[in-house]
Amino acid sequence: MTDTTQTLRIKLAGLVGQIYPDQDRELLIDRIVEAFWPDGTRPRRRARMPSNRLWSCEDSMVITYGNSFTDGQHKPLDLLNDFLHRHLAGTVGGVHILPFFPFTSDDGFAVTDYRMVNSNLGDWEDIRRIAGSFRVMSDLVLNHVSSQSHWFSEYRQGHPPYDRFFFEASPEDDLAPVVRPRTSPLLREVETANGPRHVWCTFSHDQVDLDFRNPEVLLEFLRIMRLHVENGVRIVRLDAVAFLWKEPGTPSIHMPETHAIVQLMRVLCDFAVEPIVLLTETNVPNHENLSYFGNRNEAHAVYNFSLPPLVLHALLSGTAEYLHRWQATMPPAQLGCAYLNFTASHDGIGMRPVEGLLPEEQIGDIIGAVRSFGGEVSMRSTVGGGETAYELNITWFDAMKGTLAGEDGWQVERFLCSQSIVMALEGFPAFYVHSLLATPNDHAGVEKTGIKRAINRHRWDYPALLALLENPESMQALVLRQMKRRIGIRRRQPAFHPNATQFTLHLERRLFGLWRQSLDRDQSIFALHNVSAEELSVSPLSINLIGGEDWVDLLSGERISPQGTDIPFAPYQCRWISNRDGVGREPG
Repeated sequence: MTDTTQTLRIKLAGLVGQIYPDQDRELLIDRIVEAFWPDGTRPRRRARMPSNRLWSCEDSMVITYGNSFTDGQHKPLDLLNDFLHRHLAGTVGGVHILPFFPFTSDDGFAVTDYRMVNSNLGDWEDIRRIAGSFRVMSDLVLNHVSSQSHWFSEYRQGHPPYDRFFFEASPEDDLAPVVRPRTSPLLREVETANGPRHVWCTFSHDQVDLDFRNPEVLLEFLRIMRLHVENGVRIVRLDAVAFLWKEPGTPSIHMPETHAIVQLMRVLCDFAVEPIVLLTETNVPNHENLSYFGNRNEAHAVYNFSLPPLVLHALLSGTAEYLHRWQATMPPAQLGCAYLNFTASHDGIGMRPVEGLLPEEQIGDIIGAVRSFGGEVSMRSTVGGGETAYELNITWFDAMKGTLAGEDGWQVERFLCSQSIVMALEGFPAFYVHSLLATPNDHAGVEKTGIKRAINRHRWDYPALLALLENPESMQALVLRQMKRRIGIRRRQPAFHPNATQFTLHLERRLFGLWRQSLDRDQSIFALHNVSAEELSVSPLSINLIGGEDWVDLLSGERISPQGTDIPFAPYQCRWISNRDGVGREPG
C-alpha cells in the first residue's frame, strides 16, 4: 500500500464508519476508491490543502440552461458556445450549464439518464468544447431521479441493484416533522413486483428520492461524478443535497449522514489530480446554509442564499438596514472556502433564507411589489399543515422596475446597483444569463407550461437576440455592455479576490458600504452603493480614506480627495473608491 493510498483510506475510514456502520468498512473503502478512480486514473500523492488558490478576482460565472439560445438549425450547446465566445470571453471565466441530461420534468432536474447529454442540446463533445475555454459547472442531481428513468423502472420490476435504490416509507410513519419545499403529498404509492410501495418524493411525484442508506447509490454517484470530471467539469454542484438522508420522525434535512457524505466527497475532490470545487445548493435559512462549510472539510463553496431577497428588499425599500445588519454578522469564509454571490438564478428568489432576517411585514411588502411588477409567488408547506411563501418568481430585471411606491424610471440604474453589490462582496459572483440580457418576464411561458418558474426561463431566438445586441439602443445591448464593463473592472482588482479582507461600513441607511483589502494589503477598495432613488453625499472622513494616497472611483474615473468635499451620489449610483487602479497600478 502506498503512502497516498494509506492517507486516503485513513481519511475515508471514519466517514464510512459514520455513514455505513453495518458495512465491511475496508471493502467499502476499496469500492469507493475504485468508483472515483477507475482504471487509468489515480489520486494525487497528497491531499490538496485548503488555500485561496482555487479562485481569484478574475473568477465569475454565468448561469444558463443548455438551450437558453435556439435557432431551429444548430445544436443549442453550439449556440451557447458561440454566445460565450462572442460576448463573454475575457469577461466571465466560468459557466454553470444547468442539467444537460435527458429528463422528464422540472426543466432538467428530473433526470432519466445521468450518463448522457440530452440529444436535443448536443453531446459530451460540446460540453468538452465549452470546458476548453470556460470553467464548467455541472449539476449532480443526487437527491432524486425521474419516475420514468431506467433506474425506477428496474426498481418497480424488482431487479437488483435498483430494487433497493429508492426510499420507501409508510403512510403510518410519523412524517409531520419532515421539512420540504413543496405542498404536494410526500409519499407516492406505486405498484412493484413486490406489491404496492410508497416512495418518498421531496419535490414532485415525478422526482423520486433515492435511498443513500444503500451504499450502492453513493457508489453510482461517485462514478457519475468521475464521468463529469473526465468530460471537463471542474465545479460540481450538489443539487438539493440538504434532503439527502431521510428518517421518518425527523425533519429529514441536514442529517448528520448528509454532512458526512459531503465530507466524503470533499476528501475525494481534495485527492483528485483535477482542481475540483464542490458547491452545495441549500436554499435554507442562513445559519443552516453556512453549516455546509463544515470545519473546512465539506463544501469548497456555498451559495449566499440570503443575499438575493435582502438586496431585493434594499432596492425596493430604499434602505440597506437589513442587508447591512445581516452582512455585518456574516463570518468570513474559512481558508479554502468561498461564497458564491448572486441575485438571480433559474429558480425564483428564495424566501426561506431570510427567515429571522426580515420582519414578516417587510416580506409582505416585497411580495406585493413583485406581484405589481408582474411576478408570481410559490408556496411551501409548513409543519402543522399551513403554507408560506417559498420563492418569488420574476426575472431580476423586472423586479427592478420600481420600488415599494410603484414603477419609476430608474430600472437600469437600480439593476446595475444590485449587480455591483454582488460584485463587491467577499466571494465570487455568478450572473444568470437573463440578468445579463435584461430579459423581461416570460408570461407566455407560464401560461404554456403552467409552471410559475417558467417566467424566468425564457428561450431566446438566437438570431433575434443577436440583432438586439447589435443595436446599441436596445435594452439588451445597453445592460450587457454596462455589465461587461463593471465585471471587467472588477476582475482587475486584487481587493476583490474572493477571500480578500472585508469589513461592513457603518453608514447612513441608504448606503450599503464595504471595505475590501487585497491579500497582500496593497490595495483597498471602499465599495459604496446608494440603494435609494434619492441624491445623497458622504464625507471622505466617514470612510477613513488614508491621507497621502491618491484615491479614484474605479467606476467613474473621478479623483477622490481624503480632505475634500463630501462625495455626491446620484440615485442608485455606486462608487468603488480605490488607492490602486488594477493590478499593482497607481490611479491615473
